[in-house]
Amino acid sequence: MAGRPSVGLGPDLGRRSRRRPLWLRRRQEAARWDRVRAQGLRYAVEHLDGLHHNDFEFAVRDLMHRDGCSDAQKVGGRGDNGADVKATDPYGRRWVIQCKHRKAGWSGSAVGTPDLQVLNGTGRQIHGGDVLVMLTNGRFSKPALDFAKSQHLHLVDRHLLAWWAGGSRPLWELLRAVPPPRTPASLS
Repeated sequence: MAGRPSVGLGPDLGRRSRRRPLWLRRRQEAARWDRVRAQGLRYAVEHLDGLHHNDFEFAVRDLMHRDGCSDAQKVGGRGDNGADVKATDPYGRRWVIQCKHRKAGWSGSAVGTPDLQVLNGTGRQIHGGDVLVMLTNGRFSKPALDFAKSQHLHLVDRHLLAWWAGGSRPLWELLRAVPPPRTPASLS
């Protein structure tokens, strides 16, 4: 027996047996690259101006996903009850976003109070939102600004949109007076 090699797992064979299957490694690698691409997602506001309003809503959804809202979804369309994008941030807050795309950007018509009234009437009651946001690549009318302040609605105009979409900070870091994170008991 002294001349026989020992039987066992060689250094390479043991390592191979612990490896993940190739298909799993490829899937995990693809998921990792999706996360890397999502973290680097940036839009110039001029690019957003050129989008169809439906694609604009998808872009907002993608930005929320970039910021860590893994359940971000576009829900806009006819009968959306004032919500185009819904998401839950990493702190458990539920976001309801109504998008108003203006082809002419800042020089287009201002988003007015009636649009905010729809969001205010449905955002919390129907959609269960903690943070209600009206987002536009344009501007808001003075009465809309006053109404939003009185109802605790968040407004994202062209300037804030450009900062958010072109940067890497999440929207909740750019807005004022966002509700505090949900407590673990209220997450259910």
